[in-house]
Amino acid sequence: MRDVLRYGGRTTAAARSLRGVGTPEPLEPFEGFVRLWGKLLEEADGARAVIVVEGERDRTAVRRLGWTGPVVVVHRGRPISATASGLVAARGKVIVLTDWDTEGGHLARRLRDFLEPEDVRLDLDYRRRFARLLRGELTHVEGLFGWARRQADRRGESLERLVDVAGEAPTG
Repeated sequence: MRDVLRYGGRTTAAARSLRGVGTPEPLEPFEGFVRLWGKLLEEADGARAVIVVEGERDRTAVRRLGWTGPVVVVHRGRPISATASGLVAARGKVIVLTDWDTEGGHLARRLRDFLEPEDVRLDLDYRRRFARLLRGELTHVEGLFGWARRQADRRGESLERLVDVAGEAPTG
């Protein structure tokens, strides 16, 4: 309903007035993160998916969160066109998960510009959804694991268990 009532990226007054009427309560960032990360892991399982990140610390963070597939690091010393060519050759789904800051946005757009004309399943949606979900909480992929671990600890939960459970939950 909210998507129908959005205009130019802004929520209309009608959509704002409908909040709370037949719509689920918004998730707090950690709950939303666990669900979204679990969905990413589930969808990518067996899809020959590759995650693209900005740096080695980002790669470490996604690995520590349970990602077992390939992770491509966009090296600043290597032309982005060379990275894009390697992604095209991999012939799988490419999930761009650059930081949620200005530089990360520029890198995501540049990758999109190189990859859209190619025969690649490009996914920028997870980046957008994580950015919206974590707004005010986190702006760098490298901080995801530490942030998620602290959030789980505050709840007396195991982060690994929560991510496993979220990845197994049926999606609607």
